[in-house]
Amino acid sequence: MRLTRLTGGSLIALLIAAGWLGSLSSGIGQTKAPADPALERTRDQVRMLDDLYKTVVVFITDKYVHKDTDVSAGTAAVTLFSAMKAKGWHDIRLVDATDQPFEENNSPKDAFEKSAVKALKGGKTYVEEVVQIDGKPFLRAATPVPVVMKKCVLCHPHYADVKEGEPIGILSYIVPIK
Repeated sequence: MRLTRLTGGSLIALLIAAGWLGSLSSGIGQTKAPADPALERTRDQVRMLDDLYKTVVVFITDKYVHKDTDVSAGTAAVTLFSAMKAKGWHDIRLVDATDQPFEENNSPKDAFEKSAVKALKGGKTYVEEVVQIDGKPFLRAATPVPVVMKKCVLCHPHYADVKEGEPIGILSYIVPIK
């Protein structure tokens, strides 16, 4: 797979009750570039996917994770992400932002993910980049994942001292622009 950077750009929307709904949309489209309808549709798709995935993780954690031996919401999410990739919809990864990954595979893998972790830990709510993969345009996007529930420390005790709102991870998306 060959990636070529074309343009750069600048735990959103987990639950309405959490008060985060809409934080991603405020970070999208703030560049001065002319609007590309296909790119705007893809940004909307990322926003919808981000809301969906983060809501599912919070729901699973709230309803089904009661002790450290239960299947974690992160494990369920990674399984869901793999299914979406296998079906050709998009690629998404849960990436650690603490330098203490639960699994080594969760470490940032490339320059985009490394710079996204830095930007999101620095306060941005969204980062993106348009790339070419095998001659086709894709949107690479990343959003922050903060600790939002006390239950998170069941599986991640090192999150206990994380400041409220500080990202402990990111979701890294690669979505075809159509």
